[in-house]
Amino acid sequence: MARPLRIEYPGAVYHITSRGNRRGGIFLDNEDRKVFLSVLEETIRRFNASCHTYCLMGNHYHLVIETPEPNLSSAMRHLNGVYTQTFNRRHRKCGHLLQGRYSGILIEKSAYLLEACRYVVLNPVRAGIVDAPGDWEWSSYNAMVGLVEKPKFLTTRWLLEQFGEDLTAARARFVEFVEDGRGSELWKDLVHGIVLGGEEFAGRCRLLVHREGDINEIPKKQRNADRPELAAILNGSGLNGEKWLRAVDSFGYTQKEVASQMGMHYSYVSRVLTRERSKVKT
Repeated sequence: MARPLRIEYPGAVYHITSRGNRRGGIFLDNEDRKVFLSVLEETIRRFNASCHTYCLMGNHYHLVIETPEPNLSSAMRHLNGVYTQTFNRRHRKCGHLLQGRYSGILIEKSAYLLEACRYVVLNPVRAGIVDAPGDWEWSSYNAMVGLVEKPKFLTTRWLLEQFGEDLTAARARFVEFVEDGRGSELWKDLVHGIVLGGEEFAGRCRLLVHREGDINEIPKKQRNADRPELAAILNGSGLNGEKWLRAVDSFGYTQKEVASQMGMHYSYVSRVLTRERSKVKT
């Protein structure tokens, strides 16, 4: 069976969701939520990660995590595994608590991290549990705006700096930003459930998948979902050689595919690409 796509590299940012098995609850009381946050803190420290935001619901949770080291799978295995063991001991249960593997959406930090953080803290509002994000105790919102003490594992500096250097003003602007996002749609730019980002970012992610060496284990839909049509690349702006190089090196098309699309011989395209790559190196 094809495995879910996992792309890991230094500095990657992810929106993480994990749900209860058969839609069951994973937090039966507030003590469970406290335990989870304790395990999350230990996980963030142990795996040298950063947590930009979080929200704990009843049968699932949301995290936005940045990994300076390419170790998301190991971190999530630790987080979900330790929490499940603790939950089962506390409630005298056994077996699976969570439904399969976690969902990890790779995020283009410069373009979508703010949107992802806003989406996460608005989750209880969208679910109709509370009227305002600050009314939900179990998210990072109140810590971000300075209403409660910041958990040790929560990173607030990057996000607040996007709203200005003055901390008080930045927090006020963040409140406005979240409020303005009640009707926003984060997932409109999602590429088949795996990448949230622009065309160039998605193309770079696809090359990372190829370099794993076991791309055939990844569903074809996911392998090729993140790149534009070849014709669109070749009909875009720029000189032919530049467009051909972009198609091959940025989006993983073969030289033969480019040659066929252009109605040219493969050897000619190959020579042009060699010339274009030499320009880049000089």
